[in-house]
Amino acid sequence: MKTESQDNVCEEAVFSSLFKTNSKTVFNYIYYKFGNEEKAYDAVQEAFLKLWENCAKVTPQKAKSYVYTVANNLYLNVIKAEKVRLKYADKTLSSTNESPEFLMEENQFKQKLDQALNSLPENQRTVFLLNRIDGKKYAEIAEMEGVSVKAIEKRMHLALKTLREQIDGI
Repeated sequence: MKTESQDNVCEEAVFSSLFKTNSKTVFNYIYYKFGNEEKAYDAVQEAFLKLWENCAKVTPQKAKSYVYTVANNLYLNVIKAEKVRLKYADKTLSSTNESPEFLMEENQFKQKLDQALNSLPENQRTVFLLNRIDGKKYAEIAEMEGVSVKAIEKRMHLALKTLREQIDGI
């Protein structure tokens, strides 16, 4: 019976471990889709709440996938009513020793990059940001998205192609 309790999401230690291991990545995954910290945080909390409510039905091995699916479904429900706006840049501008010309060029580049990222289809943008910002491997992203690694490779290829066309020097 000892192994059963360790293999049960209803056990507080197992649930806590699942939360600590996965909550930040689930948050980033949803944040890249929503572009809104508050909504991403809410989706993560709701997804883990649903996991807890259904802990007897979900094995620890399936819990990670379950949480991603629930969070993604919450996202899809909200997206019907809202347009996605990606906000990834740090809005606090600290004092700097850079020239005004450099700062202006940097700001123009950030705007170009923001526009280019926003023009990408949501699935390509998510793959690009999870890989390039979070350092996730294609296999991890494929598991999150519920698709093959080949599909992730294709999305990344298309995202990079689009970004290169829209922004010189990437």
